[in-house]
Amino acid sequence: MKRKKTRRSAGSRRASVSFPPELYETLQGIARQKRVSVAWVVRDAAEKYVAEKWPLFASDHRPRP
Repeated sequence: MKRKKTRRSAGSRRASVSFPPELYETLQGIARQKRVSVAWVVRDAAEKYVAEKWPLFASDHRPRP
């Protein structure tokens, strides 16, 4: 079965990340609670991390659920 092509934001990049099972279950729970994807939760966390550690690199254009 072929996957349907989806559009990504211009300039966005894809990364493959592995999580320990317990952490992934926690991410799934957060995603269910917020009614967003696990990918959205990970992007949100990454953006918050960058904003905290390197404020000059923080993006003002954050996706909202």
